[in-house]
Amino acid sequence: MTRDEAEELAVEQALALVGGRNQARDRARDRAEDQTGDQTGDQTGDQMPHHQNTGEPADPHSTLSTPSPPASPAPALPWDRARAVAARAGRGGPLAVVRLPLDRALGHVLAEPLAALTDLPSFDTSAMDGWAVAGPGPWTYEEGVSLLAGAGESPTGRLPDGTAVRIATGAPAPADTTAVIRSEHAHVDEARGLLSTRRPVVTGQDIRPRGQECRSGDQLVPAGTVVTPAVLGLAAAAGYDALPAVPRPRVDVLVLGDELLAAGLPHDGLIRDALGPMLGPWLRALGAEVSGPRRLGDDAEALREALTSSDADLIVTTGGTASGPVDHVHPVLAALGAELLVDGVAVRPGHPMLLARLAPDGPHLVGLPGNPLAAVSGLLTLAEPLLAGLAGRPAQDAYRTLVHADVPGHPHDTRLVPVVHRAGRAGGRDHVAPLRYNGPAMLRGIAAADGLAVVPAGGVRSGTEVEILDLPWAPATPWTEGYFT
Repeated sequence: MTRDEAEELAVEQALALVGGRNQARDRARDRAEDQTGDQTGDQTGDQMPHHQNTGEPADPHSTLSTPSPPASPAPALPWDRARAVAARAGRGGPLAVVRLPLDRALGHVLAEPLAALTDLPSFDTSAMDGWAVAGPGPWTYEEGVSLLAGAGESPTGRLPDGTAVRIATGAPAPADTTAVIRSEHAHVDEARGLLSTRRPVVTGQDIRPRGQECRSGDQLVPAGTVVTPAVLGLAAAAGYDALPAVPRPRVDVLVLGDELLAAGLPHDGLIRDALGPMLGPWLRALGAEVSGPRRLGDDAEALREALTSSDADLIVTTGGTASGPVDHVHPVLAALGAELLVDGVAVRPGHPMLLARLAPDGPHLVGLPGNPLAAVSGLLTLAEPLLAGLAGRPAQDAYRTLVHADVPGHPHDTRLVPVVHRAGRAGGRDHVAPLRYNGPAMLRGIAAADGLAVVPAGGVRSGTEVEILDLPWAPATPWTEGYFT
């Protein structure tokens, strides 16, 4: 069996497992009781090593601080299978195609390969300011005659042997031009009307021949390429005024929780909403069009109305994914007949995340836990691969690198730990360093991070390799050293 076939089989098994969760409930209940960490562990940070600062206890007023055990828990999917299910869900339908003018295409994904509409360059052109010459020198020239870029075809026609003409960078080279001599390498004898050179002349020097970069019809970049400023420049050079692109997925963000404040200092058991301000920019960095966050509180009917009225491709909710008295996400999804694709993931933080499809042709929903770092875990586990599929771009490829410091693991589940990349010193290899503030309710560590280490059950030892997921922004700046490590 090939690697691709094995991955597809794993996804099929994961989907079958989720689809058959009713038959697996008794086994799942036994498994949940046997594990040392359950959903409440995600809220309190009990998966953290005992010698590290795990942060303050969960807010007693939070709807996620004391969830009751679910009546019929579904088996949590392994982290890698959950990501595979999310990626497959994003690739589930045909991609729409729109043609966007160049000034609106930045950041979109190409829906089709980009083929050159013309040769580049489309004519032989001078690569330097200087003299176009034909044959061996010295060369005669005509005073006052110059070839300029944008002036059309050469007014001199063919260039006879033994003659030269001034030429500017980008100007068409006359037919039969042997080479271009740079101005600083040329010597002009005005008295005799002769041009000579201080260096040997090589045929074709400083001439960009027609089609040097590509020929008409050549594929320049494949479908699935993100349109960067450089891609825009290449497309314009190749003759495009508009590009075939995949529309950005539209995302609605619903913030749940009566305990959340939109402004001011925390007080009287109320806390600031950290996820509302964070998720929009993060989702945009993943290629989505995001509406402003809607704060619904702990209102099941408001949640139901928001879900049924949304015209987004993806709805992201924060909080309410556990089984407490005001955790309404599961009951509302059940009432709407939604299909649960992922209902819990064996990852810390973020265990009670979920992925659902509201209708066969309706939007997907990613339910994030309410604790900030747990929500980030859900964002990268489920939302990132789902959005990649919806946008037509490849999902992020994890890679492996050395870790400096032991990183304790959960007894059974994957851990996602914020890390920062460090350059190797004195010939040493580049590596990552884990960051201290990595409890489920903390953002101090992830604010300094440029990646997340995927730590398997049992942990990893210093000097070994660990899988890394990059965050969608530049590496942390040097001021993070000493503050977060």
